[in-house]
Amino acid sequence: MSERTGRPGSLLESVKGPRDLKLLGAAELPRLAAEIRDLLVSSTARTGGHLGPNLGVVELTIALHRVFDSPRDRILWDTGHQAYVHKMLTGRAGLFDTLRQEGGLSGYPSQAESEHDIVENSHASTALSYADGLAKAYKVRRENDRTVVAVIGDGALTGGMAWEALNNIAAHRDLPLIIVVNDNGRSYSPTIGGLASHLASLRATQRYEDVLEFVKDNLAKVPVVGPPVYDALHGVKKGIKDVLAPQVMFEDLGLKYIGLVDGHDEQAVEAALRKARGFRRPVIVHVLTKKGFGYSFAENHDEDCFHSPTPFDPLTGEEKPKPHGWTNVFSQEIVRLGAERQDIVAITAAMLGPTGLIPFSEAYPDRLYDVGIAEQHALTSAAGLALGGLHPVVALYSTFLNRAFDQLLMDVALHRLPVTVVLDRAGVTGDDGASHNGMWDLSILQVVPGLSIAVPRDEPRLRELLAEAVRVDDGPTVIRYPKGPVTAEIEAVGQLGGMDVLRAGDPDVLIVSVGPMAEMCLEAAALLDAQGISTTVVDPRWVKPLDEALVLAAGAHKLVVVVEDSGRVGGVGDAVARTLRDADVDVPVRTYGIPQRFLDHAKRAKILSEIGLTSQDIAREITEAVAKRSAVLENHPAR
Repeated sequence: MSERTGRPGSLLESVKGPRDLKLLGAAELPRLAAEIRDLLVSSTARTGGHLGPNLGVVELTIALHRVFDSPRDRILWDTGHQAYVHKMLTGRAGLFDTLRQEGGLSGYPSQAESEHDIVENSHASTALSYADGLAKAYKVRRENDRTVVAVIGDGALTGGMAWEALNNIAAHRDLPLIIVVNDNGRSYSPTIGGLASHLASLRATQRYEDVLEFVKDNLAKVPVVGPPVYDALHGVKKGIKDVLAPQVMFEDLGLKYIGLVDGHDEQAVEAALRKARGFRRPVIVHVLTKKGFGYSFAENHDEDCFHSPTPFDPLTGEEKPKPHGWTNVFSQEIVRLGAERQDIVAITAAMLGPTGLIPFSEAYPDRLYDVGIAEQHALTSAAGLALGGLHPVVALYSTFLNRAFDQLLMDVALHRLPVTVVLDRAGVTGDDGASHNGMWDLSILQVVPGLSIAVPRDEPRLRELLAEAVRVDDGPTVIRYPKGPVTAEIEAVGQLGGMDVLRAGDPDVLIVSVGPMAEMCLEAAALLDAQGISTTVVDPRWVKPLDEALVLAAGAHKLVVVVEDSGRVGGVGDAVARTLRDADVDVPVRTYGIPQRFLDHAKRAKILSEIGLTSQDIAREITEAVAKRSAVLENHPAR
């Protein structure tokens, strides 16, 4: 036992980095694991965050940092939401009260935080490709003393990109690359599909391990004869596995396989990792863990094992009440539409609960398809369903649509198929940082021919626009809405073509309000009115294609302003400007949206304020623009 045993205070506080961790004795590690779990629960109870995944990897992470020499050895996390323990063991435990807070620790690996954080990935199924490239780079550079370790969950293994990487890794037998499969049978919710079934069958055959342990325990009591007999039995372990379990898929790929390993037995994991490191070739270490392990409320949480709870009471496990949100509205409406239309089916990519599809799955279990973490497959499978006469509704987070753009373009839109894509968490999402802001969709989707995009401003509009979308039968449609509570109903005061007029004014400024920015735009209009600037506010409802009535409305105003919760480059503002140019309408257009940069994590309201998307900012800039425009017209009246 280490001489540090018995010292007062926290073991975790004494671990400032992996070197300190290596000084601890094996007997101290259970206490360290308990302290880590206490900190995980207490910190996420205050701030929210990914609790369940991190409770499940405590012993695994300890073992990784005791066996490997980070950052010389590279440890990659797929996805990064399971890296909280890694952060604690690399000197950041004392900062966990700032988790996911502005200026504090990110909820994902961050190169700005630590040299131990290699990639800032939070999109699943990517780590094996990073690892493949890193290991090859070290080989080319002749840095043969370095090992690359990728930790990937069984859920992420359902992603096609992971298998593309495995195919390439298996072709290079001399790469010192270790793949740790963190197998807990879940992504957000239980992992599904053929791969999941195969892994489940391996987990189920733990009985051969139990038999082996029984033999070991009993033969060890027999002097002289016992240990040799046990060793012989252990030598035919692979043969036993062939009898009792399906052939191990990883070995079929040509990858060395070590498993199954109890992921909550730190010493067992450490031994497996040391063995893997010694091979100096690609190795799979198959570790069994339990999501939420060590905190009963997480372990017993059926939906997602506290995958990412909002702030909660650590003593009772009760989350603070969530407001009625956009996801709830979609969840209710898709069930209603499913009752009316037997051809409506729903698809999710391992996000059944987060996208609100649980009620639909319960009401129509034969019409719900969870394809795992496979957004590309989701879109092309939807294309097949549409070809077969159904109307698929694909529910994704906006940020994850990026991964399936080609499938939407070439597999769905090219064939003019009736597929509706529902994008949750669009725009600024805040706490989860750059990778989760849904700020790209309105830019990348503008280039898709035949695609129609609707952006609801409130609950009634979400309901009516979703109903309109599933009635489209000659091309794809997209509905997008933000994270959080749904905005209060904003009634139209008139119609202009298919657009809603939210405020009518004399011809000074036309504000084109995109979806949930309506409340902010109306506040800005009121501020402008106090400055003597009359403003018309319209909600296009459908922002692609734009309503022809917008051209006529723009021509009757001195300035057009577009306000959108998306990237400024290539978004609705650019589409409006292009439409007016094509129609020879010479009216200046100003766009207010998200600057094209990766945003640091903070609360949504704080981010909007920092990037100038508040009613005060918009009113002030419009006032300045109108003043400049008036000065130009006075000096050049002919224009």
